[in-house]
Amino acid sequence: MLKSKIKTGVLASSVTVMAVSMIIFPQESLDASIRGLNMWWEIVFPSLLPFFIVSELLIGFGVVKFIGVLLEPLMRPVFRVPGVGGFVWAMSMASGTPSGAKLTARLRQEDQITKIEAERLVSFTNSSNPIFIFGAVAVGFFHNAQLGILLAIAHYLGIISVGLVMRFYGSTEETKINDKKKKPSIRDALSALHKTRIKDERPIGQLLGDAVLSSINTLLMIGGFIIIFSVINKLLYLLGITAFLAGFIQYLLGVIGLDEALSMAFISGLFEITMGSQMASQVQETNLLHQAIIVSFFLGFSGFSIQAQVASLLAPTDVRFKPFFISRILHGIFASMYALLLWKPFYLPFIQTDEPSNAMPVMNRLVEEGTKMADFHLSLTQLGPLITIFSLFVYIILYYKKMNRGLYG
Repeated sequence: MLKSKIKTGVLASSVTVMAVSMIIFPQESLDASIRGLNMWWEIVFPSLLPFFIVSELLIGFGVVKFIGVLLEPLMRPVFRVPGVGGFVWAMSMASGTPSGAKLTARLRQEDQITKIEAERLVSFTNSSNPIFIFGAVAVGFFHNAQLGILLAIAHYLGIISVGLVMRFYGSTEETKINDKKKKPSIRDALSALHKTRIKDERPIGQLLGDAVLSSINTLLMIGGFIIIFSVINKLLYLLGITAFLAGFIQYLLGVIGLDEALSMAFISGLFEITMGSQMASQVQETNLLHQAIIVSFFLGFSGFSIQAQVASLLAPTDVRFKPFFISRILHGIFASMYALLLWKPFYLPFIQTDEPSNAMPVMNRLVEEGTKMADFHLSLTQLGPLITIFSLFVYIILYYKKMNRGLYG
């Protein structure tokens, strides 16, 4: 009872301080809000919407169940999740956060995975997409496409490591499941696809409309979190809380051998990846290795902004947030360690271009792909607002029709 009262007092006080701070700093709050809004409607909305819609359709048509049956012999013994986890994993790496949480919640709601399996699955299907790593971070902030190779490898090795660790999670809580290897069967997969499709009695038109509505609803929620955490991050700086915490962070960074000048960037990165990565790239009095380690931690930890989005997506289910939070800390640590270990073999040899190397052509192709991703990221910021406005217009029409069906049908 006392713990609950303390929690109530802390939450009420925090919201009150935030409201008063927004009144004291109206212009700064507005600027931070606009920055978050620009990020959402230029990048997040247009990049995630297609993946969300296609994912909803694949689940409705039974394709995900089909893939799940085929991948069961791989995902079950390695990560102790059903085969459908392979689809969620692939989509999360392609589209980025928080798509893994959205798909995991959807599968849990349809009872395709158990509670423990969902908590395992969401822990290693939360990753940044390559476009963000190369386009925004490596090229956009550091102007260094080669760094994107290191960050991406460290990030994805980290997420695999988290999956292997979390396979042991919940062993005492779940009922024993037969992990015996079974050969994938096309016939069984096609049968599962057909049964799933028949079970969903919605016509194709309604299924498509529901997919659009559900996807845009989720993205509107994500936009709200991005904006509010952008404002919170700014207010913490204006109130001096960031500077106060920087002293402790400087001591912590000094203990682990990292440059203390990165303390302010570290605090910002705990709240929001983009801002933290940008601030880390602007610290001049440090070396690139320390910056790469810090940014790798940001990408793995995901920031409180994305974690709040995931918590909101998991809230309608019985999937607990705590395992996800622990896995984010693990991912940040693993990714930072991989960045340190891979610095010499994967980065230093390829920036010394004065000596020939047989590996250079391969690295050049990877760098060229990273540059293309940066160009795509730039074009997305230009076309993103138009895509967002058009999609919201379609959303209003579909929502109006759905409301009419509910009233008169």
